[in-house]
Amino acid sequence: MAITLDKAGGEDRGTQAEYAVRLAHVSKSFGRPGAQQLVLDDISLDVAPGEFVTLIGASGCGKSTLLNLTAGLDAASAGTIAVPGGRPALMFQEHALFPWLTAGRNVELALRLRGLAKAERRAEAERLLSLVRLGGAYGKRVHELSGGMRQRVALARALAQDSRLLLMDEPFAALDAITRDVLHEELTRIWQETGISVLFVTHNVREAVRLAQRVILLSSRPGRIVHEWRVELGQPRRIEDPEVSALSVEITERLREEIRRHGQQ
Repeated sequence: MAITLDKAGGEDRGTQAEYAVRLAHVSKSFGRPGAQQLVLDDISLDVAPGEFVTLIGASGCGKSTLLNLTAGLDAASAGTIAVPGGRPALMFQEHALFPWLTAGRNVELALRLRGLAKAERRAEAERLLSLVRLGGAYGKRVHELSGGMRQRVALARALAQDSRLLLMDEPFAALDAITRDVLHEELTRIWQETGISVLFVTHNVREAVRLAQRVILLSSRPGRIVHEWRVELGQPRRIEDPEVSALSVEITERLREEIRRHGQQ
């Protein structure tokens, strides 16, 4: 039975909820009746206000599906999803910028959809571009921007939605290692400055450990939460830090166990 996702935005923005998102016994199946495939099974997860959580797991375990459900792009087959602060912001692996608009106009589009007055949009777009270290890039076209710069614009556009929750679906996977490293630093800085909650999907275990306060491992299909790690390391971190490396090895071994288990089914 499909359950309605609770995305009521009526809560006072000055009131601090006890969670940024709460998933309670969420399951998702695809396919026609009688031939359905269970993709997610009984997922229960809270993300606290201001918390950074990463989701990892083998390909096809349902990580992106879980983000889509949380974003309201699809409905759960069972369970409930509550996002007290209203609709989350979502950032994809591809930047999804409109090539006929400038960087600033791409950000302004989100501000317009949010209902911000035209007179205020330019200044707010420039502020958000400065926040992602793209001050002065308002008038640049998409083709004039590097891959890393495009992802910065996409991040600014996501932040323009003024949501308490940012969903990120492997946003740095297509970037080279150096650019990805720089954007890890920038995302950490922005997360700390804004206090936004982040739910971040990745295949990269070291990326998960470098960024997160908590790492959640999903089993192979159907996706279930099988383990979580609290990352008791201060920020900023480096991907080559010994502590990051050690925890990454532990998590990778557990991930391999899940992949082997799935292969034996």
